[in-house]
Amino acid sequence: MGGGGEQTDRITGTNGRFSTYTWEEVQKHTKFGDQWIVIERKVYNVSQWVKRHPGGLRILGHYAGEDATEAFTAFHPDLPLVRKYMKPLLIGELEASEPSLDRQKNAALVEDFRALRERLEAEGCFKTQPLFFILHLSHILFLEAIALMMVWYWGTGWINTAIVAVLLGTAQSQAGWLQHDFGHLSVFKTSRWNHLVHKFVIGQVKGASAGWWNHRHFQHHAKPNVFKKDPDVNMLNAFVVGKVQPVEYGVKKIKHLPYNHQHKYFFFIGPPLLIPVYFQFQIFHNMITHGLWVDLAWCISYYVRYFLCYTPFYGVFWSVLLFNFVRFLESHWFVWVTQMSHIPMKIDYEEHQDWLSMQLVATCNIEQSSFNDWFSGHLNFQIEHHLFPTMPRHNYWRAAPHVRELCAKYGIKYQEKTLHGAFADVVRSLEKSGELWLDAYLNK
Repeated sequence: MGGGGEQTDRITGTNGRFSTYTWEEVQKHTKFGDQWIVIERKVYNVSQWVKRHPGGLRILGHYAGEDATEAFTAFHPDLPLVRKYMKPLLIGELEASEPSLDRQKNAALVEDFRALRERLEAEGCFKTQPLFFILHLSHILFLEAIALMMVWYWGTGWINTAIVAVLLGTAQSQAGWLQHDFGHLSVFKTSRWNHLVHKFVIGQVKGASAGWWNHRHFQHHAKPNVFKKDPDVNMLNAFVVGKVQPVEYGVKKIKHLPYNHQHKYFFFIGPPLLIPVYFQFQIFHNMITHGLWVDLAWCISYYVRYFLCYTPFYGVFWSVLLFNFVRFLESHWFVWVTQMSHIPMKIDYEEHQDWLSMQLVATCNIEQSSFNDWFSGHLNFQIEHHLFPTMPRHNYWRAAPHVRELCAKYGIKYQEKTLHGAFADVVRSLEKSGELWLDAYLNK
């Protein structure tokens, strides 16, 4: 299962014990087709397993040659089960003289964060309240039912249709937060049930693909705001972000668009087009090219349901227009909520930080309120979500004070903003990056 790599003949010695390796040896195995990772001091050859990894093809490669213990713990709710499946990949362990952490990471900070996780587990922060998710799904279905009833009783006039579009857009946005919960395995105790319901919610309720989402989103969590590893900062040359990329583009005289005006054209090609154009194309392209036929079947079932409900009233042409307008509304909601916690933060190349430090420089929180919790799907607690992605979101508020305390102990900045301030910071950060690009383009 885990074959591949140039030193697999060293798995065991004559005494039957596993081979031992130095960090220098481990760090030689970072290329596709030859990738090793370290978890809890054990060395695993994941060269072939990357192709079958449920979290997607690239996520293990992002940790090749590194200690992946913290990421491993964060992503897997049932660690004993996963360790059992990892046994065929085990090729050895670190030499006794080698530190457990690579690249001079702060061992005391890592140990304190591990202790914090254990404390939160003991306090029940990783236990789900089923009623919360039942009510959340119910309110999504209620919004969809109300929208259809409004068309049924009051017809297809412009005002009624506008209200229907808002209701459907709200339902789609809230379904997006719900599929996110199941995708992170934070609802059911077993991964199997989380995966099954995830396919249903993202496929039948939203018309998207679980496989596509896993591939993108887990990379983002594994290495947030890291160029070439986080797909969310791959702006397809439409934007330059952070402080490093704008200068690089400017020095190289790259000008696909007038980036010094990106904070203005963001309003026209960012929130309006991401879901109805880019994601829409990418989802179907990914399902077909990667043979995700189960996802495709669920996705098609959504479109069948939608057009069966609305074509009798609007006809095909106007039903298509209504569908795209709903996606247009949802796209604005999605972009502002997801980017308010990341775009204004540090965006750079790989720095091999520990889990806590890496997540805190790339994320910030938005102040808590009943509206903010609902509006953002509790992603106003972006810091806690990134640190503990399998934690049910209704418990983030319980973890937040403990995380703040740990950050204060090590001098790590814990940022919290108002909703309005966070939205404004997205635009301000794009403007600042554009100015850096223009200065480098003209003067360097």
